[in-house]
Amino acid sequence: MITVIGLGPMGQAMVRSLRKAGQEVTVWNRTASRAEGLGATIAPTVAEALAASELVILSLTDYKAMYDILGGETIGGKVIVNLSSDTPDKTRAAARWAEERGATLIGGGVMVPAELVGTDKAYVFYSGPEDLIRQYEPQLGIIGAVRYVGTDPALGQLFYQAQLDIFLTALASYLHATALVEAAGVPAAEYLPYAVENFDMVSYYLPEALKHIEEGKYPGDAANVIMMGATADHIVGASNESGVDSALPYAVKSMYDRAIAKGHGRDNWTSLYEVVKSAAADRPAQGR
Repeated sequence: MITVIGLGPMGQAMVRSLRKAGQEVTVWNRTASRAEGLGATIAPTVAEALAASELVILSLTDYKAMYDILGGETIGGKVIVNLSSDTPDKTRAAARWAEERGATLIGGGVMVPAELVGTDKAYVFYSGPEDLIRQYEPQLGIIGAVRYVGTDPALGQLFYQAQLDIFLTALASYLHATALVEAAGVPAAEYLPYAVENFDMVSYYLPEALKHIEEGKYPGDAANVIMMGATADHIVGASNESGVDSALPYAVKSMYDRAIAKGHGRDNWTSLYEVVKSAAADRPAQGR
């Protein structure tokens, strides 16, 4: 038996996948009508939903919603898998909160949209006690492949946010680029194949970027910061000339400007890493 609390599109998709796989599922949601048609047992109260299962999966707006729903309930002995989005520090605080009440919190994040939950494209980051995650992997794996990333309960959330960092920025860049060409009268559909080709090519640069990051050396013989920064400046200029919002390219340009100011002008573009990591330079690394 599994309990799922929170029946937005993602929670509903989880329940459908679990039920399709033959799992018995009890659900609770503030708006009870969202449970209709899912084939799950509908608990009239949070307490009854919690009593039904040791494994409790949360799919909520954020961690505050967890406190709002579970704050007055008895959760001792429960394994709470919180797949809601929030910050790593809030996940660590939630793990302490659960432990003080005799429960165990497992943090994580689902890395596909609701329509892909339960498919072979789905995967979910998890962190916390590995023995419990492996114990429940047959059930959790129905939602998506289990990607265990460490004992720190916040790491699943951190990996989730890191992936969304790439995802949201990439999607925003596509919309900006499309607006840029449309401002010149080019139909969006005409530009799409070039955008797809560009997205497919980006992964080509990552292994070399990793090598530079790990070695702390950024040879700039091929593409240095001054050259790439000039291009970033031209994108800002093209945006302004076209009447397209320039906030995104300006943010990128500012990273190149700061890298040049720190003496990386003749280094590879990967030396921007020294700029973006600097705000966290004095924070202790979290163990895995």
